[in-house]
Amino acid sequence: MTTTSLHAFDQALQLRADAPGQYQGESPKPYWNMVGPFGGITAATLLQAVLQHPDRLGDPLALTVNYGGGLVAGSFQVQAVPVRTNRSTQHWTLSILQAGTDGAPVVTTTGTAVTALRRDTWSAGDVPAPQVPRPADLPSIPPAFAVEWLSRYEMRPVTGTIPPVWDGSGDHSLSQLWMRDAPPRALDFCSLAAMADIFFPRVWLRRARQVPAGTVSITVYFHASQADLAATGDGYLLGQARGQEFRNGFFDHSAQLWNEAGTVLATSHQIVYYKE
Repeated sequence: MTTTSLHAFDQALQLRADAPGQYQGESPKPYWNMVGPFGGITAATLLQAVLQHPDRLGDPLALTVNYGGGLVAGSFQVQAVPVRTNRSTQHWTLSILQAGTDGAPVVTTTGTAVTALRRDTWSAGDVPAPQVPRPADLPSIPPAFAVEWLSRYEMRPVTGTIPPVWDGSGDHSLSQLWMRDAPPRALDFCSLAAMADIFFPRVWLRRARQVPAGTVSITVYFHASQADLAATGDGYLLGQARGQEFRNGFFDHSAQLWNEAGTVLATSHQIVYYKE
């Protein structure tokens, strides 16, 4: 398969290995946000570095990404280091570096990851998928803003869309929507990580004010097995996000992602900066 025939998501995640755990990448224009790449694609890039490492044990269990500064257009370096390997879990430190104004490398993003060998055990879920209309019964909405990355996803909102008027009348922060890659693409761990960050800032909905905001840190917990991903295919995911506490310039929100069969694939939590 040639580069031009790759899905835009796969093109964005292409990394060239300089050595085990040392990779070179390029800031992806198709996933550009207002001042840099969509945070979800940055998280997916770090996870991709782990997945490409020849010493990896198991599949993703947890990923934390800390956004120290925005990536700019151009090349960057990813470092993925397995710092401890146990019988069933492996722990990683992650970072992205990019040349600063003086040409010296500057750390823009840090993170950690845990991969694990999963076993068949007793399993149960305490957060069932909400009863909502099916994707086919809801319209797909066009991008709400003129940023490239929104065109890479198909979104069918259930509730909690962008406020129609920024008048300060917001009274909740719950959003539910069906989502998938556009054009459709079979789900994998990297795309699951990216879609965990697809939700617009909860403070916009809670306040109905479009204040500047940006994710400081996000953690994604992966509950999906390879079999769950295969069963999901290129189908829709149901995403739900709700803010928890808005205070002193920061808020946190929790999110869940289910497939159409109602299987929870990932949960996430993030802390977000907002400016008055």
